[in-house]
Amino acid sequence: MSFNFTALRAIGWPFEGWPPSGDWKPVIAAHPGSRPARVIEQHRSGYIVAEHSGRGFRVESLPEWQRPRLAPDARPAVGDWLLIDGEAEHHAKAVALLPRRSTIKRAAAGEHYGQQVIAANIDTVFIVCGLDGDFNPRRIERYLLLVRGGAQPVVVLTKADTQDGVDGANTTRARALARELDAQGVPVYAVNARQRDSVAVLQRWLTPGQTAVVVGSSGAGKSTLTNTLLEREYMKTGTVRARDARGRHTTTHRALIALPSGGCLIDTPGMRELKPTGDEDLAETSFADLNALAEQCRFRNCQHQQEPGCALRAAVVVGTIDPARLENYLKLHGEITGAADRQSRQASTQAKSQSRPAKRRPKSAPRRR
Repeated sequence: MSFNFTALRAIGWPFEGWPPSGDWKPVIAAHPGSRPARVIEQHRSGYIVAEHSGRGFRVESLPEWQRPRLAPDARPAVGDWLLIDGEAEHHAKAVALLPRRSTIKRAAAGEHYGQQVIAANIDTVFIVCGLDGDFNPRRIERYLLLVRGGAQPVVVLTKADTQDGVDGANTTRARALARELDAQGVPVYAVNARQRDSVAVLQRWLTPGQTAVVVGSSGAGKSTLTNTLLEREYMKTGTVRARDARGRHTTTHRALIALPSGGCLIDTPGMRELKPTGDEDLAETSFADLNALAEQCRFRNCQHQQEPGCALRAAVVVGTIDPARLENYLKLHGEITGAADRQSRQASTQAKSQSRPAKRRPKSAPRRR
């Protein structure tokens, strides 16, 4: 079967030929005659997919993808690659979900444990934060915690053209954050999201076959950045509140957009809750240095509070660790542990439920004659 790989590359196709190698190969072999398409929008009623940078079309999903048969994080999300059958816009249907190469997830809201996929098969995560009242290094650390699976995090500080961005109180803090994250291999850029020349520094992550996702709080400038990279007004933008620089949700759903550069971008609504899933490893995040330093504590079960010989508290005293950063590290460590416990309890409950023998219906009593 032949495909237009140039068209597929424009929406992030990561391979040079067909069939792809690795864990995609057996899935494709099981569905001969099908072809790849990418999820560009996800709605309650189904999925919009695309085979090129033009208009997408709706596909009929598999019955097993419907609630509550499959966990939310196991169902297709924006950025996923599907195998489909049928003509576009004429009864096309999905036949398989291809294995994910990377994801960015968070714990789903609610009492019961669950995971929500924000975007799938991404190469870069642009963590957007304004240099106005939106600036929050601790929130950036929280976003960095959720980036895993091979994706490259890049911190984009918008509103560099404003008074706050030029010489505001956050400028010194932003420079300190940049030095700190640079040591962890995380690039930090201050940009004017409205100017093409300013955001050109991000183009290296937006070449053909590459996919980036934009995350950040409402009002940070995600949609403005997307419009500038797209070179046209595509995403709706809005103003922010003066008292706290927070914005309204102008982006209402996740969408994958092909860019003139040949790469593609997934824009997302602002997220107020960023809960860890329990699968995170602090040794593989921007807290890798603190995690390594914790190994030097005198006691293996050190809680990093008032215990003697605590290497982390000693580093705070001599000024090599920001106290606020340490507190965020400890807070996130506790949240990860709590989420992992909830995940384990849920898995145990499900296993017990599945192992119970099905109840037999009592036989009806024989009728009296």
